This record gives sequence, structure tokens and C-alpha cells, in this order.
Amino acid sequence: MPPAAHLFIPCFIDQIYPQTGIATVNILRELGCELIYPEEQTCCGQPAFNTGYWREAAPLAERFLRIFSEAEYIVAPSGSCAAMVKHAYGELPLSDEARSRWERERSRVYEFSQFLTEILGVERWEGYFPAKVTYHDSCHGLRELGISEKPRQLLKSIRGLEFIEMERPDTCCGFGGTFAAKFAGISTAMAENKARWIQESGAEYLVAGDSSCLMHIEGYLQRQKIPIKTRHLAEILWEARKK
Repeated sequence: MPPAAHLFIPCFIDQIYPQTGIATVNILRELGCELIYPEEQTCCGQPAFNTGYWREAAPLAERFLRIFSEAEYIVAPSGSCAAMVKHAYGELPLSDEARSRWERERSRVYEFSQFLTEILGVERWEGYFPAKVTYHDSCHGLRELGISEKPRQLLKSIRGLEFIEMERPDTCCGFGGTFAAKFAGISTAMAENKARWIQESGAEYLVAGDSSCLMHIEGYLQRQKIPIKTRHLAEILWEARKK
């Protein structure tokens, strides 16, 4: 019997890309999971943490740990937010009680593609998506969670989908949260490189596991009038299933 999953929907998805959250829900329900969505959840504290405000991030972390304390699994369609809870919380000035709770809960945190492949055992995705697709490795997902081959494996298994590996798929897109605002010139140059590699691949779609990366790259593509579509992995899987 599929396990119960507590959904952790990050701020970016809740406020800007709700379709990603909906696709995540639809997929997990179809796979038989019991879904639990704690409505009191808010930001995990990553923006404050990444900007250096660790003391301010700690109360958000402690709140998160309380809200999800009963979860069998905590599933997030975001590599960066999952990595924040799983790893970065250990760097924060937490209370002794919260730190003990984190040490118990961190092993239950899974990014969406990890949960599908490692817990639910999904190795192939039955669906149809006739398009050329490439994949961007988000920094947190790749470097902190080790996510690389499993999303590619799922994409390659979809009927009609032609997977094309772009040049340097593991290079940062330049978003980095407030980095994009503080160092706009550098951030834009990094997005320009990423967009060039995507174009050179010949792909029609760019897929990633982090909506923040997709927002940054999509913004550059649109400003330059480059007709390449961006999709979260969950969206591609759900669109393929419906066809």
C-alpha cells in the first residue's frame, strides 16, 4: 500500500506556479498516496538563510518542524526547499527540542522525483509527450540531494519524448535567490549562457525540478523572445499522462 505523504508546497509554487503543485497532487493521488496538506505551513526560511539572516530563519524552521512532526514522509516539488530542511536547518541556532526534532524528521524529507523513484519505486512513466526536451540540474537538487539521473530516467521513458542533453546542464542558471537582485549583471550573464546552451541543444522544452530556476531562465528567454517553453518535471509527467 502506498505511504501517506505530507505535502510541503514552497512559496514560489504557492504564489507563482500553482500548476506545479496541482500536477504534484494529481500524480501522487494517481499513484495511490494518501495526501496530507498542513494548511498552516508557510515559508521554510530559505530566503532569510541564504541572505545571512540565520537568527531570523530559525523561528520559521522551528515552526516547520512542529507542523510536520507527525509526517511519515514530507514531499516537496523543489530541490532547494527540500535541501533547506534536510541539510541547512542543522546550521541554524535551533532550540534543543527543535534540533532533536530535526534530527528525527530530516530523513523523511524527499524532493518530488526522489519520492517517486526511491519510495514509490517508479522507474518508467507511462505517458505520451511528443517534443524535444532538455533538463537543467538545479544547484541544491544536484549538489545537496544528489538528484541527477532519476528525473532524466523518467523523462526518457515517456513515449514520443526526445531527450537531448544540453551542454553543461549542471551549471548554475544565475538565480540564487537574492543573488539575482544583488548581482543582477552577473546573474543575467549566467542566464544568457544557460539560454544559449538550451538553444544549441535544439530542445523545445526546458525541464527542471525547481520553479525558482525555471522562473529565472524563463524570464530571460521571454525577454529575448526565444520560443522555448519551461516546465517543472511534475507538469511534464502529468501532461504526458493526460495525452
